Amino acid sequence: MKELLEFIVKNIIGEDFELVEESEEGRVDFLLKIPGDKAGLIIGRGGNTIKSIQDILRIKATLEKKYVNIKVEPLS
Repeated sequence: MKELLEFIVKNIIGEDFELVEESEEGRVDFLLKIPGDKAGLIIGRGGNTIKSIQDILRIKATLEKKYVNIKVEPLS
């Protein structure tokens, strides 16, 4: 799942981001750290882009019987 998220984000904003994965039993949380000027590209108008990315990852997570969550925050 991490590779899929990296692929999607890399094709939207380029190479400048950090991705942290935290896994618990049946749950995967991703923390996506993005430069402030590019955060709007990932979030999208009304959050539509990030919701679509989450939907794609949920399909893969369902196949693996897991729950997935993505959080976006500015890169420091």
